[in-house]
Amino acid sequence: MVDVILGLQWGDEGKGKIVDFFAPRYEVIARFQGGPNAGHTLYVNGEKVVLHQIPSGIFHKGIINLIGNGVVLDPVTLKKECEKVAGMGVDVKTNLFIANRTNIIVPTHRALDKAAELAKGDEKIGSTLKGIGPAYMDKTGRNALRVGDLLRSDFEEAYGKLRNKHLQLLGNYDFSEDISQWEAEFFEAVAFLKELNIVNGEYFINQQLQEGKRVLAEGAQGSMLDVDFGTFPFVTSSNTISAGVCTGLGISPKQIGEIIGVTKAYCTRVGSGPFPTELFDSTGDELRKIGHEFGATTGRPRRCGWMDLVALRFACMINGVTQIVMTKADVLDSFKELQVCTSYLHNGTETQEVPYQMSQADLVPVYQRFSGWSRPVATCTSLDELPAEMNTYLAFIHQYLGVEVRYVSNGPGRDQILYPQL
Repeated sequence: MVDVILGLQWGDEGKGKIVDFFAPRYEVIARFQGGPNAGHTLYVNGEKVVLHQIPSGIFHKGIINLIGNGVVLDPVTLKKECEKVAGMGVDVKTNLFIANRTNIIVPTHRALDKAAELAKGDEKIGSTLKGIGPAYMDKTGRNALRVGDLLRSDFEEAYGKLRNKHLQLLGNYDFSEDISQWEAEFFEAVAFLKELNIVNGEYFINQQLQEGKRVLAEGAQGSMLDVDFGTFPFVTSSNTISAGVCTGLGISPKQIGEIIGVTKAYCTRVGSGPFPTELFDSTGDELRKIGHEFGATTGRPRRCGWMDLVALRFACMINGVTQIVMTKADVLDSFKELQVCTSYLHNGTETQEVPYQMSQADLVPVYQRFSGWSRPVATCTSLDELPAEMNTYLAFIHQYLGVEVRYVSNGPGRDQILYPQL
């Protein structure tokens, strides 16, 4: 059986810690989409570690970590990550596997990403400039190089053809940056990548399932950044929702079990795009300050606002979420009043539906107010110890969504997660 952990907002929900928490229950952790624009933050022996492509189960002995075919892989980023975790005692050549159908990000993908974003001017979408969009374009355009191609004797020739195609496209932009250093790093990283475990990902993962092993699929970004159902065009280039697990790993839908959705106790977003509950006042600044809301990959300040239950229910619906993990509950400790969005005024009409093309809709959030708990919850060791005000907040969210908040993260530590004791 394959359980899924994914984000229900615009990413940055704290999925890395949650996957790390659930990992000991599984024998396999698999990434199924996204690229190095994702940053999953873990704290290992008190040290902060940000993983961009390696699955978050890498620090658990005996767990297989698979990068699936739905991912676009940057060899340079992967090499740096492998060196980082190897320095912490992890043998990546033993427990990290890469599907041979995984598409590769090449240096000119990064150049195209940067050139296209700069050309948009004020209409830029907030790309992380990692080459993800152009890499997925080559995938759907059937021009991509894949990990399995690294083993071909004519790989450099195939790379040259793709590079030349990209250089022709770059001629349409005002882009003159020298990428020779990028290419030197790329080929050095390719040599390293060829030393890792490259497998037929779909056969590999299904063999694990046939042997009765439990698999956890780890999502990147968030549901509201899904290329089909997110706030288009301010989205990522992959399917971030649970449906992406099947195509991103090569498994049947009948293999999917629990779908665990992760949401913050409030909302954040990095980059451009609609954000109905965004706060532009001192409250938003306080959320950012207390929550240390800066991007794990880019370092950019995150936009902050109250929880949006309209968008959250939409995400639960399209994912089929069976249980929810709420992170950063402790960030709300000092607020005397909390608000949650329960509907939108869409062009003057109240609705509880996410509209088509949210970026072009005139949306005004309608809020319900709650009393804050005004005391620290980081010291709580069980759900029974939570303040009554927080329980009221959680109960309302459960009622609105129809999905139970079963886990509450009340601090950054690996052990700071509260859940029902069976």
